[in-house]
Amino acid sequence: MNAVLDELKWRGLMANSTDEAALAEHLDAGPVTFYVGFDPTAPSLHIGHLVQLLVARVLQRNGHRPLMLVGGSTGLIGDPKETGERVMNPKETVSGWVRSIQRQVSRFVDFAGENPARMVNNLDWTGELNTLDFLRDIGKHFPVNRMLARDVVRTRLEEGISYTEFSYVLLQSFDYQQLFRTYGCTLQFGGSDQWGNITAGVELLRRSDGAHVHALATPLLTKADGTKFGKTESGTVWLDPQLTSPYAFHQFFLNAEDAKVIDYLRVFSERPRAEIEDLARQTAEAPQLRAAQRALADDVTAMVHSPADRDAAVAAAAALFGRSELADLSAEVLSSVVQELKAPELAAAGELPSVVDVLERTGVVASRSAGRRAIAEGGAYVNNQRVTDPDARLREEDLLHGRYVVVRRGKRTVGAASVIRG
Repeated sequence: MNAVLDELKWRGLMANSTDEAALAEHLDAGPVTFYVGFDPTAPSLHIGHLVQLLVARVLQRNGHRPLMLVGGSTGLIGDPKETGERVMNPKETVSGWVRSIQRQVSRFVDFAGENPARMVNNLDWTGELNTLDFLRDIGKHFPVNRMLARDVVRTRLEEGISYTEFSYVLLQSFDYQQLFRTYGCTLQFGGSDQWGNITAGVELLRRSDGAHVHALATPLLTKADGTKFGKTESGTVWLDPQLTSPYAFHQFFLNAEDAKVIDYLRVFSERPRAEIEDLARQTAEAPQLRAAQRALADDVTAMVHSPADRDAAVAAAAALFGRSELADLSAEVLSSVVQELKAPELAAAGELPSVVDVLERTGVVASRSAGRRAIAEGGAYVNNQRVTDPDARLREEDLLHGRYVVVRRGKRTVGAASVIRG
């Protein structure tokens, strides 16, 4: 077995391949040019896309050449969803998203050295494409009965599917043909939900060029209950720090379930096998220490954002639970913490709110009487300082960066508020 495929399998990054033995032989024979595509259907990639980026890193690290495709044309169409027709985004919007995603993608592979990555955009070969030529040269290779048999198409047939989305598979297959002819690309990979599109490209090249090319797919990552990994109560976990702050990103991975954390470490961390196996042992013997979760959150945050962002996220969490000073956090970091805590805005036209009001409004206690009881019992804190007076009000010096206040009940129940001067 090929060493790259061995690593991908051990890391849980390989679900399907067209012909595993042939692919192993192909990878052993010399540098292979491969591609993976990302459609700009949003201004940022999310952690599901991160799986594909890490596969590209593994392949490039082993001497193979990446083509990183951002779909300027396929992003205008949209791969069919099981839940209904996609909204068509304006061309100008999609064009802006292409540039944004290209910047994100470029951080994960090397564009220099002996096997440099290349950025490609399928709008370059479809933008001026003649419809008649496309139908004659590409469409004739796609039997409609096989297109109708695709799971997502069958699901949509009753409620209806537009010809636009129905024909998406032709465009993605055309990408593989063009990259094969232009760059000698012989391997495409993507998520397992793209397997039908990916194998259609393999079949097109067999029919149109008589070429034997390869494909593989990564598995869909799930939580222990089988639901999709990568969603929170507030939505998708994005790679863009403006959409998911480094603090929220770090917290997401820090909260990974014990039952799945080692699986996630294999996928998202580049630690060697021996280290991950040691973390698996620690998790089995002392899960309360959450050593694997800390390693996972630290590694992924440093890779996606930066080591400095990772350190700031760790410092913010420590400050939040009283292990360091909240006042030492920058306004930017504290703002992201407050946002993650879903902090309410409290208007203060005259005097500042009472501590009891803040405890209640932030959801740290269920009622004002519960707030007064928490203070009386010595379990209420403002910015990690215990409050002893049930009638205490916030002071100006309590407003961190002139605006934010963090309240806590006991060791773990934390909330925050943003005080707005009227």
